[in-house]
Amino acid sequence: MKNRIPQERGKPRTYVIRGQEVMLDRDLAKFYGVSLGVFNTRINRHIDRFPADFMFQLTEEELEYLKRWEPALNKLKFNEKPCVFAEAGLLMLSSILKSKKAVQVSIGIIRVLFKTHK
Repeated sequence: MKNRIPQERGKPRTYVIRGQEVMLDRDLAKFYGVSLGVFNTRINRHIDRFPADFMFQLTEEELEYLKRWEPALNKLKFNEKPCVFAEAGLLMLSSILKSKKAVQVSIGIIRVLFKTHK
């Protein structure tokens, strides 16, 4: 991601997994102002919009790597292995998450990625 999304307080952290800069599903759900359950339901309903280079589920080894990298993740309960989203996946999220906050987040992300500030 050449135009890296700024890491501001309260914003999802980025990690490098499989050579891609990605963000965790649970972080993005909070950021977009929806529960993880709603977030995952929307993804599952539109799974055809998320090929493997947009989004993928972490392996057990990758999850353990993240827990070592980000100790705060050790405190979280994972019912299943989380999914992560690359830059293209972030853009696709804007087409399926429709809350007011999600729209504003999507606009902000697109502006950062494409430098289209007014």
